[in-house]
Amino acid sequence: MTSAVGQPVTARSLVADLKEMAAAPVTKRRPVLTRIAAAGVILVAIAIVYSLFTTEGFEWDVVGQYLFSAPVLQGVQMTLVLTVVCMALGIVLGTVLAVVANSTNPILRWAARVYIWVFRGTPLLVQLIFLYNLGALFPRIELGVPFLDPLVSLETNAVITAWMAAVVGLSLNEAAYMSEVIRGGFLAISPAQREAAQALGMTRGQVFFRIVLPQALRVIIPPTGNQMIMLLKYTSLVSVIALHDLLYSVQSVYTQTFQVIPLLLVASIWYLAITTVLTVGQSWVERHFGRGYGETQQAQKRRLRAREKGARL
Repeated sequence: MTSAVGQPVTARSLVADLKEMAAAPVTKRRPVLTRIAAAGVILVAIAIVYSLFTTEGFEWDVVGQYLFSAPVLQGVQMTLVLTVVCMALGIVLGTVLAVVANSTNPILRWAARVYIWVFRGTPLLVQLIFLYNLGALFPRIELGVPFLDPLVSLETNAVITAWMAAVVGLSLNEAAYMSEVIRGGFLAISPAQREAAQALGMTRGQVFFRIVLPQALRVIIPPTGNQMIMLLKYTSLVSVIALHDLLYSVQSVYTQTFQVIPLLLVASIWYLAITTVLTVGQSWVERHFGRGYGETQQAQKRRLRAREKGARL
């Protein structure tokens, strides 16, 4: 075998040529459209920042005045409590629904599917208003044996308060979505792993907690974090049933001062701050449970940079 100049090609010369090609710098082409789009994004960002600091209607002094005021902080506290409580209840009930949806009993399986269909198919706002006005449909809540005198009889409006309607409505709705998230995590695990573990003499409980659950969490956690962030924002819907969450708190202020825009900015800043904290926590949890399951994008970039440096040397 000879080269283009008529010289014989040896294995050593071929390896040298390959090393020279690998050491050559790689020129990345940046399309013109990409540069134009980036310039457009920069111009839009500059315009937004300029308008934020030059438009008098934002009234940043009013934003600073109410950002840490007592009514707003009480609303933040109520929003956080609602998010944590309803998310915990939604995960528990969603886990039960995910197990029941995969049951071999057709009645239980279809009951779970109908529940998921109803709560995913109707708007959350409608569900909250319906629960809050449940007393118009059932004036009293009675518990007991059918066709006999009730053991417990309570007025519905005394039981279904604004707080109770918010917790029940948000939890039931979140459970429908979490059941699909958890079911998808369980289905991502190969049945062969369960069969192999049972062949080794492990019980169903051991297979679930030692084989299935650790791997399923890797799939379940990312969408669960997204669901929690969505639930945080959905708590603003409880303002329609007069529960003093963050949005209702700022509404109660601007209905008296008529400073709508700055008060809405106060609520937006708090929602963004809480969402940022939740996003950071979600990233940490994902890295914790994702250890040993492949490289992250940052690890891949570090490995590629090290390979390029080694090739240039």
